[in-house]
Amino acid sequence: MDPDIEQSLHELLIRLAGRTPDQLLWRFRDWLGEGAMGTLARTLPRSLLKHRIDLDQTEYRLLVAGLIPHGADWHQVSSTLGVDDVTETRYTFTQSAPEWVNSVDSVSVLLHATLRGRVDVGEVRQSWRHLGVVGEGGAKRVLLVTATSGQPRLTGELQRVLRVLGDEEPSVEVIPPRFDLPGYHRAALANSELVCVGAAGSGNRPIAA
Repeated sequence: MDPDIEQSLHELLIRLAGRTPDQLLWRFRDWLGEGAMGTLARTLPRSLLKHRIDLDQTEYRLLVAGLIPHGADWHQVSSTLGVDDVTETRYTFTQSAPEWVNSVDSVSVLLHATLRGRVDVGEVRQSWRHLGVVGEGGAKRVLLVTATSGQPRLTGELQRVLRVLGDEEPSVEVIPPRFDLPGYHRAALANSELVCVGAAGSGNRPIAA
């Protein structure tokens, strides 16, 4: 796969976090990690239109660069460009895990064992996402991982790990260095805790502002 195309789509899917339903986003990322570009070209533009998810100019350029070479419908792609500003996240984030998480968190333990000291991985952090007021709805774990290369494949790998551990719609944000984070990720990072550090070191971490 062309690495520029792969990176364009990975960046687009990062920017869609918090605006696209979890059940769709994890699947798009899984297909990207497996190189299923034809499937993405058929489904991603149509899903954006169905769920009325408008793209800004930058996101639109990423979609065009990533999917037009793989046969995406030009009319569908061009219809995703919105006229209004992208809506900011409706979520809040907390560093503390909800009460239902065991004192020994099996997910954090496994992530630590899998990613600590791993080549190309920087910081691994986690936050808990809430819709609206904290405590009035379910909380969802959001992973924030910095990786210097192989971001789509690492995303797919970590999603599979979380699904095995019971998270059917995992939220895994694998972020390249020097990436300009959207508001969703800045809010999550500002209210996150460190899980472990890979071989790339703590100097490779997302920038909250």
